Amino acid sequence: MSSSLRRGALAASAIAFSVAALAACGAGNDSQTLEIKPDNAATSVGDIKVQNATVITQPDLTSTGPAVISATIFNTGTEPETLQSIVVAGTGKTAELHATKSQPLTIQGGGRLILGGKDNASAVLASSREAVSDGNAQKITFTFSKTGDVSLRAFVVPAENYFTGWGPSAVPSASPSTSTTPAAGSTASGSAKPGKKNKESESASATPTDSASESTNAG
Repeated sequence: MSSSLRRGALAASAIAFSVAALAACGAGNDSQTLEIKPDNAATSVGDIKVQNATVITQPDLTSTGPAVISATIFNTGTEPETLQSIVVAGTGKTAELHATKSQPLTIQGGGRLILGGKDNASAVLASSREAVSDGNAQKITFTFSKTGDVSLRAFVVPAENYFTGWGPSAVPSASPSTSTTPAAGSTASGSAKPGKKNKESESASATPTDSASESTNAG
C-alpha cells in the first residue's frame, strides 16, 4: 500500500473514531440527564400520583420536635381512594395523619389531596431526628385503600431558607400562670377568667409548590 493510501486510511479511521466518541458522549450525557431526580420527588402507581414529596425537619439540629411530610396526591381514577398511612423508612413509626374540613383523607376520582399548608391535611412524625437526617433522600411509603403501597424517595430538608414557612408548626408551651396573695382581710375584687388554651398543633405548615397549588385535578 502506498504512503498516500495509508495516510488516507489513517485519516478515515481517525474520523470514524471521533464520530463514535462523540456519539457515545452524547448518549452518555442523555443517559445521565435522564437519571437526574427532580428537586421534589414524584411517582405514580395505578391511579395515584404523588408529587412534591418532602420531609421537613426542625431547623434546630438539637431539637427533637416533630417533622412533617409535605406532598400533593392526585387520584386520576374514577373511584375514591383513602390515604391510610405514611411510613418513613428507618423511623419505625407511622406519621400521624390529620384531615381538615377542606382536605379529607379520602380523594375523590379526579381530585387531589394536599399535605401541608393552611387548611390542608397534615402528616406529622413525632420526632424529626429519629433516623431522619437533613440532606438524605429518605424512602417514604404512602398506603391507599385501593392502590395499596406507593413508595418513593423524598429529600429531607430543615425548615429554613426556602422552606421556612413549610416546616413543622411550633408547638406552643403553656404560659406560666402568676398568682398574688391578697393582703389579710382583703377580698378579691373579681375572678380571672382562664384564657383559651392554645391548641397544640403538630400539623405541617408546608406550602405546596405553585405548580401543585395551581393543579385542580390529575392529568
